[in-house]
Amino acid sequence: MREALLRIIALTRKELLAVLKDPRSRMSLLIPPIIQCLVFGYAATYDLTDVPYVVIDQDRSQASRELLSGLDGSGVFHRIANLERIDQLKACIDQRRAIVAVQIGQDFQRKLEAGQQVGIQVISDGRNSNTAATASGYINTIVATFNATWRTQHGASAPAPEVISRAWFNPNLESRWVMIPSLIGTLTMMQTLMLTAMSIAREREQGTFDQLLVTPFRPAEIMVGKALPCMLIGGIQATLVLMVAQLWFAIPFAGSFITLYVGIILFLLSSVGIGLFISSLTATMQQAMLYSFMVMMPFMLLSGLTTSISSMPESLQYATLVNPLRFAIEITQRVYLEGAGISQLIGDLWPMAIIAAVTLTAASWMFRRRLQ
Repeated sequence: MREALLRIIALTRKELLAVLKDPRSRMSLLIPPIIQCLVFGYAATYDLTDVPYVVIDQDRSQASRELLSGLDGSGVFHRIANLERIDQLKACIDQRRAIVAVQIGQDFQRKLEAGQQVGIQVISDGRNSNTAATASGYINTIVATFNATWRTQHGASAPAPEVISRAWFNPNLESRWVMIPSLIGTLTMMQTLMLTAMSIAREREQGTFDQLLVTPFRPAEIMVGKALPCMLIGGIQATLVLMVAQLWFAIPFAGSFITLYVGIILFLLSSVGIGLFISSLTATMQQAMLYSFMVMMPFMLLSGLTTSISSMPESLQYATLVNPLRFAIEITQRVYLEGAGISQLIGDLWPMAIIAAVTLTAASWMFRRRLQ
């Protein structure tokens, strides 16, 4: 028993020394927890602090203005437009300029004073079911406050306005309609990034990297040979997630598979570029794994999967622009639920192309420098 305990202590000491003697390993142990604490503290919040909304006030009465003043004065909602027609709502929600729209019908005040039933329609963007449900809950609370104030001022016989909610692209606000398509990018990146980051590190650790260098392969060919298998595995995994969404959860697919796979290919290129860049910086599989986790956690938190990007601090919103997972989730959600085409996704496709070009170029340069 005593000898076993001593061997365990010796092995633990050796592993600690092996990690702590390497400056890059020390950095990977200290810096990621700090970064993750900062990201969690600022980005990982389900509270809505900035909800843009539009209004169609067809009554334009004192009662409707009082109701809308409750929204404007809440500190959460800010009105971006007063619309005149229902058809103007489509562009505001499709272009994500507004998360919710509030429609107040004609004779709103007259019906309240006459004791008739009154309806207030709230239209929300169902592509982010959590945000839509939370925003609708806030509106219900504000309407309830308005109702209590109206009853106090005009008598208890006045009826409560009825909120009629409607969500576009996700009528029942089912979270799996948003979550499962988003996993096409999330799970694919986890696998692709890890495999690519450990590919060259594995060769170095196993002692076969030098053997690879004496083969007729050129450095660029080695890079391509390392990237293609990871892209194929990532594409297969994305297809499996898509099949689960289609066949098991029966989530209706509104877009084009060609458009979806164009986005997936660009996303895989950017993910492989990041993985190869990590692999070019590391000498062991352990370092590659640590760096991969260091990169993956902020990418997931800053992707908009669980937290609305508009609710993050402005500095973090700029940081999301270098995150390919953010654009992949945007593309899969829009193609899957909205049926968006290539022309509508240009703003999400070209950032991933730039990320792929920069990371692949940097990885190739680092690889050549290592050979020298």
